[in-house]
Amino acid sequence: MTVGEICHRNVVVAPKGEMIVDAARRMRTSHVGALVVIENRNGRHVPIGIVTDRDIVVSVVAGDPEHINCLLVNDVMSDDLVAAREHESIEAALKKMEEHGVRRLPIVDADGALAGILTLDDILQYLTAQQSELVALVAREQRLERQYRI
Repeated sequence: MTVGEICHRNVVVAPKGEMIVDAARRMRTSHVGALVVIENRNGRHVPIGIVTDRDIVVSVVAGDPEHINCLLVNDVMSDDLVAAREHESIEAALKKMEEHGVRRLPIVDADGALAGILTLDDILQYLTAQQSELVALVAREQRLERQYRI
């Protein structure tokens, strides 16, 4: 299974020059905890950073609240972006997330354009579904055993 198969394709994005207050409002109205910061290159959205609700709280609200109306996404975003390619395995993506201490990975296509976003929640849902299938298999095997061997 690849990250491209389980990632969310509708990614909420922000340009780096947007006001941080507007970005925070978009997070709230879109019910997301992060925005992928993008640049348009040849008509394609290329991820260059990410801004999370935590970035806003720690860097702005708790750090420099009097300038909140002057700050841009570019001032707050994490620009050491960690991303994964669509064809990468879930295991490889999880390892990247662990190594870099992130809960979200922008997913890019072969040209480096934004294709989706993978979150820790997505991985947990996938793994839970896999475990449920295994439990169902064992239960079915036990039912068949009782049915034909008793």
